[in-house]
Formats: sequence, C-alpha cells, structure tokens
Amino acid sequence: MRRSLESRFASYCDRVVSTLTHADREEPARWYIKGLMLPGERKSIEPMAARVQPNNVRSAHQAMHHLVADAPWTAARTRTGPPLRMKIRPGKVQRLARRV
Repeated sequence: MRRSLESRFASYCDRVVSTLTHADREEPARWYIKGLMLPGERKSIEPMAARVQPNNVRSAHQAMHHLVADAPWTAARTRTGPPLRMKIRPGKVQRLARRV
C-alpha cells in the first residue's frame, strides 16, 4: 500500500527533527521545512512564516529565525536516510499545506 504524501512528508520531518538538540525547536523546524516545500518566490524566513503560520507570523518568524541563526548542528547531521522524493500533482502542495 502506498503511503500518502502527507504521511511521507510527516515521516521526513520526523527524521530531520529527531537530529535537533533542543525539543523546543521541533515545531519551528517543521514550519521551516514546510515553508521550503511550499510554493513562493521568497524562501527567506519572514515570507515563509507568513505562509505556514498566517495568524501568528511574528512569533513564527522569531522561532524560525532562532532555529536557523543559532544552529549548533551540522547540515550533514540532519540528512538522515534517503532523500524525500515526491511526485506532486498541481494543487497537491497547497492541500498538504493545510494539513501539516
């Protein structure tokens, strides 16, 4: 049985988040990963925060900025397992954005 896009994305986030050193960075990390995956020309933190947490942009921006600016882990450490591969039909990412 094939796993859904949402399930595969959640598993990918779980793998990356499990490598972080602080439990309080889990939620901002999930927002950051989701922001990178969503459509949008600007992939800087403020526009991504507005896309992933439209009702809480200021707080999400601050949390995501802290995650990225004060990262004691290496990029290699967060690359666990095989890369996430998804075939996404038009509109699928937008539906994922509402669920994750």
